[in-house]
Amino acid sequence: MAPNDTLIEVEDLTKVFNAGELAISALSGIHLTLSRGEYVAVSGPSGCGKSTLLSILGLLDMPTSGKYFLHGRPADTLSLRDRASIRNREIGFIFQNFNLIGDLTVEENVELPLTYRAGISKPERKKRVKEALDRVNITSGHMGRYPAQLSGGEQQRIAVARAIAGSPSILLADEPTGNLDSKNGEAVMRLLSDLHRAGFAICMVTHDPRLAGQAQRELHMFDGKIDSAEGIRARIISESELQAVEG
Repeated sequence: MAPNDTLIEVEDLTKVFNAGELAISALSGIHLTLSRGEYVAVSGPSGCGKSTLLSILGLLDMPTSGKYFLHGRPADTLSLRDRASIRNREIGFIFQNFNLIGDLTVEENVELPLTYRAGISKPERKKRVKEALDRVNITSGHMGRYPAQLSGGEQQRIAVARAIAGSPSILLADEPTGNLDSKNGEAVMRLLSDLHRAGFAICMVTHDPRLAGQAQRELHMFDGKIDSAEGIRARIISESELQAVEG
């Protein structure tokens, strides 16, 4: 891998949440490198730290210790204004709950992040919105509708359009099929694969190993750490032995 292919680099990342007198370790010693155009899935059980890691990668939260570099720039040197600007330009978010704004139309939801970006004219914004919606197979007849008038699958595709309209360096997807039935979930996964083939880098977190297996590379988390292959095998053997005893 050429050095300029590295998009994200994480070194010995930790995250500790303080709950009263308790210190809860959500991430411990995370090392991770993501390349431009790569499709990575981070899998693991609920509560293992996947979403916490994604929040840090998306500059929505800061680690307790360790280093996070985006395009070679250390995140801990960024001001709040810089972090917001980089999120807007470099990172597209896809959430389990869609996070569409109910009193904005489809067109307005997709356009909203672009309105915070300097140097993009209104005609250019409209052009990007139309291209993004076309890419996720949402017709122009839907542009004036509101989220409540749409199915869950349509809402998630619109959320994907919003994420890609600004041509970000990476898409961060947090359980993107979690609120969808199997048919719509499969459609969203096909869409992510299409976007990856078109050159988008994607980091997706999921508890479902079937979905994680569709990515180019899978990382498994357990108890706030990225498991080694040996650790995964040891736990599988341990769980199998326990099932045999209980059986």
